[in-house]
Amino acid sequence: MRFSLSIAALTLAIAATPAVAQKATTIPESAVANAATLREKALASDLGWKITESLTTEVGPRLAGSEADARAVAWAVAKFKQLGYDKVWTEPVTFPKWVRRSEHGEVVGAHAQKLYLTALGGSPGGTVEAEVVRFPDLAALQAAPDGSLAGKIAFVDYQMKKMRDGSDYRNGGGIRGRGPSAAVRKGAVAFLMRSAGTDNHRVPHTGATRFEDGLKPIPAAALSIPDADQLARLVALGPTKVRVALDCGFDGEYTSQNVIGEIRGSGKPDEVVLIGGHLDSWDHGTGAIDDGAGIGLSMAAAVLVKPLKPKRTIRVVAFSNEEQGLYGGRAYAEKYFKDVSKHHIAAESDFGAGRIYAFSSSAPDYAKPAVEQIAKALAPLGIEYAPGTGGPESDIGALAARGMAWGYLGHDGTDYFDLHHNADDTLDKIDPKALAQNVAAYAVFTYLTAQSDGDFGSAPKAAEPRER
Repeated sequence: MRFSLSIAALTLAIAATPAVAQKATTIPESAVANAATLREKALASDLGWKITESLTTEVGPRLAGSEADARAVAWAVAKFKQLGYDKVWTEPVTFPKWVRRSEHGEVVGAHAQKLYLTALGGSPGGTVEAEVVRFPDLAALQAAPDGSLAGKIAFVDYQMKKMRDGSDYRNGGGIRGRGPSAAVRKGAVAFLMRSAGTDNHRVPHTGATRFEDGLKPIPAAALSIPDADQLARLVALGPTKVRVALDCGFDGEYTSQNVIGEIRGSGKPDEVVLIGGHLDSWDHGTGAIDDGAGIGLSMAAAVLVKPLKPKRTIRVVAFSNEEQGLYGGRAYAEKYFKDVSKHHIAAESDFGAGRIYAFSSSAPDYAKPAVEQIAKALAPLGIEYAPGTGGPESDIGALAARGMAWGYLGHDGTDYFDLHHNADDTLDKIDPKALAQNVAAYAVFTYLTAQSDGDFGSAPKAAEPRER
């Protein structure tokens, strides 16, 4: 009771204390004028394209833990130095190493034919031949009685919808992430899904899955969308058997690196504006939209800002192994969470290379004047100010959850899931003019936030109150 009274008294005392008004965050008009020139310079530059071309050509696909992963790290270190960054270094990121060796699928029996499929990252290897049971979505599989799929293959046949913001990925990606575990609980010996994609090409989409603790993993794969259509028609005709043969699985641990380049601030060098993307990719394409473009545009944006001598330090991070569990972002957050307040604001590009059409921020009300100035500088690029939308992209999410302010520069993802995690994710799918617009948007955002008078709200989040 004494404790409760003390808290109540403290609460009343705080309520009675006059609030101290937070000074508004603004951006000097000289910086706004510089940003207009920077925007036009970036639009005319092909630097973002050249960096993306270099990564996807010289390294190609960069599966985390592969030999190409190590080459990508070496490439990033060399590229930062070549571009004139003031400081370049690496930080270790350790994770389970998953390898893909071969994969094969086929219908057996009266309608025998090949199926184009790919193992999901995290799947074990194995060969299974069994009857397929089709479910229209994950909820239908989850509703099946436990044990009802004993000796059978679960097939979830959900077609993702095209959306500008990619929001239906919560369904397609959710099936990939949770479907295999649900299948195990129902007794299935393997799991198949319609690829989490929106194309109609005969190229399956891979991506990571996980099995819940205590469950024995089963082979898990994604069918190309035409093959999912074909299998659904066959199942409708009657009992259909499929043979799935996957040679893949975990092979110990691997230590890769986050690669970091900095342009040192001229006035407040201990405060950091963070931008970046993830360096790894899946292994079927060359990782152009996911996420070579994010690496290329962030490296280029900071280089274009450098001649303006930004007040705060610009830090570009090429994050390790985003694809299989956000390992690089989590490692970064663990290392720097005590420095949340020094992370002025962050933005990450990990949603392709379509034109950026929306801007928002987590900044508090007192920083709204600066946010509106940034929005006005972005408007000539066709970018709408859309407060309340978006969020921190993948790798910066862990530190944002601990209180780091973020900016959202939303790419048009209408066609993103045509290419996502499949063999069509190659450089030719990027529009150079759209990529230049991306670079311009990031350059303007990075420069103006670096020049602000005042902050954007980065502060350690208070610990949850303990039970007493």
